[in-house]
Amino acid sequence: MKRLPPPAVVAIVGVVALVGLLAYGMVASDPDNSIDDALARGETVTAPAFDLERLSGGGRQTLADYRGEVVVLNAWASWCEPCREESPLLQRWHEQLEQSGRGTVLGINALDVDSDARAFAREYGLTYPMLRDKQGESLTSYGVIGYPETFVIDGEGRIVAAKRGVVDEAWMREHVQPLLERS
Repeated sequence: MKRLPPPAVVAIVGVVALVGLLAYGMVASDPDNSIDDALARGETVTAPAFDLERLSGGGRQTLADYRGEVVVLNAWASWCEPCREESPLLQRWHEQLEQSGRGTVLGINALDVDSDARAFAREYGLTYPMLRDKQGESLTSYGVIGYPETFVIDGEGRIVAAKRGVVDEAWMREHVQPLLERS
């Protein structure tokens, strides 16, 4: 059997090491998919708690303030074009949830300028509660890495569905409507 010259061995070892390092980097920087993994297995996940300032009107709110209600938690930003697309739908669902007395849409605005976020809410006539998380820190425990992202939380505080991207009417009917019918 023919032996490889030392420079070839060094090159091969270097390539293998580089591929290993790249693979590690991809795994280490991957978002926390524990919520998605649990939902894929048909399990629910306790929604991570947060305590945030209201976008308008002062004061603070926590997720616990909505215990017993269905919460459609939406992570958004005013600079997010897909967020503009889904805002009218979320407002319609908020009105339906509010009218039923069983839930709400709750927006968390992150990585944004407060005045831009308030202007966005006015432009789209959004009346659902909005919280602000300037650095997006509360959303890291939800695995949020982009906007919009939406989580459906049941009355017991468990995440029962998650959508990484724009929600549509079919998704809302599939994941929110059954919770309203049960409560």
